[in-house]
Amino acid sequence: MKKYILSAAAVLSVTAFTSCNDMLDTDPRVTELTAATFPGKPADVEALNAATYSIMNTLGGGDQSGILNNPFYWWSLMSDDCYGSGGLQDNVAKSLHHFTTASANQYEQDFILLYGGISRANNQIETIDNVDWTGNTVQRNQLLGEGYFMRGLYYMWLTQLYGDVPLITATTITDEMKQQVSAETDVFPQILSDFVSAKNLMKAERANGSGHADKYAAEAYIARAYMFWAGFYKKAGELANGSAPAIELVEQEGCPAGSLSQADVIAGLKDIVANGGYKLCEDFRSLWQYSNSLLWDEAHDGKGHAYEFIADMKRENCFDQPGMGNGNTEEIFQIQFMNASKWAIGGTYNNPRMYSNYLSCFWGLRNGATNDNGKRDKTYPFNQGWGQGTPSVNLWQDWTAAETAGNYSDIRKLGTLIDLEHELASYTYEKDDCEESGYGVKKYADVNLDACAADNDSWWSMCPGYSSSSLDNKQQGDHFEDFYLMRYADVLLMLTELTGDAQYMNQVQKRAGVPQTPYSLKAVQDERRWEFALEGLRFNDLRRWSGIDSGETSIAAKALQAQNGKSITVKGKKGSNMAHMTCSWTKRYAATNGFLPKPQAQITLMNGKLKQNPGWGEETPAAEYTYKVLY
Repeated sequence: MKKYILSAAAVLSVTAFTSCNDMLDTDPRVTELTAATFPGKPADVEALNAATYSIMNTLGGGDQSGILNNPFYWWSLMSDDCYGSGGLQDNVAKSLHHFTTASANQYEQDFILLYGGISRANNQIETIDNVDWTGNTVQRNQLLGEGYFMRGLYYMWLTQLYGDVPLITATTITDEMKQQVSAETDVFPQILSDFVSAKNLMKAERANGSGHADKYAAEAYIARAYMFWAGFYKKAGELANGSAPAIELVEQEGCPAGSLSQADVIAGLKDIVANGGYKLCEDFRSLWQYSNSLLWDEAHDGKGHAYEFIADMKRENCFDQPGMGNGNTEEIFQIQFMNASKWAIGGTYNNPRMYSNYLSCFWGLRNGATNDNGKRDKTYPFNQGWGQGTPSVNLWQDWTAAETAGNYSDIRKLGTLIDLEHELASYTYEKDDCEESGYGVKKYADVNLDACAADNDSWWSMCPGYSSSSLDNKQQGDHFEDFYLMRYADVLLMLTELTGDAQYMNQVQKRAGVPQTPYSLKAVQDERRWEFALEGLRFNDLRRWSGIDSGETSIAAKALQAQNGKSITVKGKKGSNMAHMTCSWTKRYAATNGFLPKPQAQITLMNGKLKQNPGWGEETPAAEYTYKVLY
């Protein structure tokens, strides 16, 4: 298991590089240093590289204005697999789920953060040859490749969230760069070119859970980006038919002029399979912290509580055992966390809880003085939290229907979801709960132990070598589970979807204990939903299977609208039905294509160069996209 102690040097490299609020005014270099003197040695470029990556910590762990910055959490809330839920005051979570907004700049933080990461990557790419790399070109190319990779990654997330945006590829920003351009014809070619550069520049060696990108991560992201571009923008349909067009690339170091075809994407994924050395963990539960060996020991010691769901696991497959959990054998790329959270961390791109996987807190079971759900006799082994983004009724019901139709039991369902009524019989809802489905999130859920000193302690505090963060709040600061951005299971399922060869999908099905089926697009779609439920991939999968401007009859619009009328618990009472806040999910998805509004503050700063997205402006009645109090 990865150590979660951060060195002082790494802290300095992360916190020293900050900039201004304007997303285009983003020089990441400290004021005492100039391009003429910095970077001057390889260690300086390593520091720039750490600063580029550090944006992911704020995205993965930052909490701004009452909402987690993690875009994959946002996409989970926007999908049919989650509700907004939380308490009555948690309007940002509910806004996301209902495709509405309570303020003009509600979704600004990720816009600023992603452009900050792009600026840092641009600086890393531009200044790398300030250093004399004589005899050390391998390190130079690796660091350059990582800069390209991170720029491509941040741009992919930016465009999937906000659509057409300015394409900034240099630290000196021209007026032309400030102009919004087409994500389809301008930004995605750059994204894929950056990933191709990264693939060709980085070493053909696994990063082995270091938190850095490698060649195989680049090949996997070439596939993810290409499949979104081809499906969403080009409406390629069933990719196994070979229907996706080639995309023209931008010539730059590591990426020659030419095009990228579906065959090229497939070849990259097959390289990962043949040469990457990845393999699925034997037990799906090994991926998640609820399978840690300390909890497993309590299930077998005959004392106190016993979490029966993991009692049949092999102890060597527990989350904190070699090859499992953080840095496991199928983890290709991830956001890592550490015990460096503080209540006050300065800088535009920093946040007090940026080093804690705050998703564990947001998805934790709601607790308050009324019902005291944080007590272990009510929630063992799971810990308390904010209860925002509870799993939808549809996710449980659709999964159960698939199990019934196929006469099997999928380990992933209870490996992903907490069935509150049957697993936590003493659990009771808070009086201000809303949009409660009866299910909780088990993936990323923080875990308590009988051995912990207090009811809201985290199991991490019992790990050998544990040292608390200066946040000194275990319930908010001690969440160190990696957030998976790319798993080997995704490589296998993308290969089946691109080729129609079921052998790759069958490996994922076999691990889950479900029947191994022949290829069909429906089978791949189901496997992706079950395997990656609540990992933030579902929403963009629905979008690419639908295609842009596909209207109210699209796959995405229908899936979202299917949650209408489902039974929910509101203010502690059952009997309410889920309904859209202002109109319908079909109408809001068709109007927006799944894009969020661009922040009004940034539109104003850009003085007409940045345009508001459809569905969020004058052409749409404000009553349809304006937050409305329902409960």
